[in-house]
Amino acid sequence: MRPWYKWYILTLSALTHMLVVAIPAMSLPVLFSEIAGDLHLDIVQIGVIWGLGSLTGIVMSLLGGIIGDRIGAKHALIYFCALTGIVGALRGFATSYEMLAGTVVLAGLFPLMVPTNVHKTCGVWFTGKRLGLANAIVSAGMALGFMLGSLLGATVFSPLLGGWRNVLFVYGGLAVLVALVWATTADGPEGQRPAKGSVPHRPLSESLRHVAGVPTIWLLGLAMLGIGSCIQGGLGYLPLYLRGLGWEPATADRALATFHAASLLCTIPIALLSGRLGSRRKVLMVASLMIASGFGLLSIADGVLVWGAVILAGVVRDGFMALLMTFIIEIKEVGATYAGTAVGLIMSISQIGSVLSPPAGNSLSVYGPGVPYLFWAGMALVGLIGFVLVKEGDSAGGKLGVLAERGEG
Repeated sequence: MRPWYKWYILTLSALTHMLVVAIPAMSLPVLFSEIAGDLHLDIVQIGVIWGLGSLTGIVMSLLGGIIGDRIGAKHALIYFCALTGIVGALRGFATSYEMLAGTVVLAGLFPLMVPTNVHKTCGVWFTGKRLGLANAIVSAGMALGFMLGSLLGATVFSPLLGGWRNVLFVYGGLAVLVALVWATTADGPEGQRPAKGSVPHRPLSESLRHVAGVPTIWLLGLAMLGIGSCIQGGLGYLPLYLRGLGWEPATADRALATFHAASLLCTIPIALLSGRLGSRRKVLMVASLMIASGFGLLSIADGVLVWGAVILAGVVRDGFMALLMTFIIEIKEVGATYAGTAVGLIMSISQIGSVLSPPAGNSLSVYGPGVPYLFWAGMALVGLIGFVLVKEGDSAGGKLGVLAERGEG
């Protein structure tokens, strides 16, 4: 296999994050005003809809990782990208709050199974110092998609395509197209592909038992529960919050896009910085504190301070995810073999917060429009506690492992 092929796989992985997961996900918050007007939704119902997208992800993130470990990341991505597109398009047929809620639940079945297997793909094709870079690049693809979805979803795509329903139909078609491209790729690097029939098929429960027996996984799950709750709730509320403060819709959408633009610009530098500092865990702790501070500032910010707050939190968002995924794969008991299951379990724990956080936070707006951000900032501090409890040597992403990558250990 030619040396450039792994970089083609990496590019396709980044595009998968962008087209299948990120653009459709972050278009929804900026489309909420249009959807709410069409279906007559109130602020709490919008929060419920935003949270319901993560409901099935509690189980499916874990199942997607286990399936990926069993059948291979490539085949998992073919199925999950296609299914994401098909069920995601169903939301465009909703004519009531109840129907939208039902289709949103269905649409949440498969998207969160995609990132699990994208990062597993990085673990299959890249090792050592290039693994961290690969995870940073695919996370940058996610950040680019988040930025484009929030920037263009309501102000460009909806008018161009004739409304929010057609936007969702087009996104569904793109996801199916990405699945067809994955069907043409190789299973893995030459020399690492097992002969057909030679791989023992471990029971699904065996992978789960193995990963569940690693204490670090549960601490990282706690960390992601807090951080995920903060980001999911805070970003879904932001366009509505700023519109309520009197911002023009396009400007409110740009604030959300700025969050992701800052993330995009800093994802790869943060991954490289963690190598120079010698500790992924310490960078993850600082990133958690920055996310908590940025969302906390939004509770009192207006005007130029809003831009500062979203940049403070956004700078580390996808760099945080890249480091976390690398940290997980580098845990001694995980590796590429159990990467899908480990990432899936952690993301499943995170989705519990993503389901409950938006409606819980939105409901606090009765005490003041900025109060929800105090709640979400507190959740991010819970995530920081999770990282504090993780021991430095629990992963090769700790000090010794990173020094080894730099040729110093």
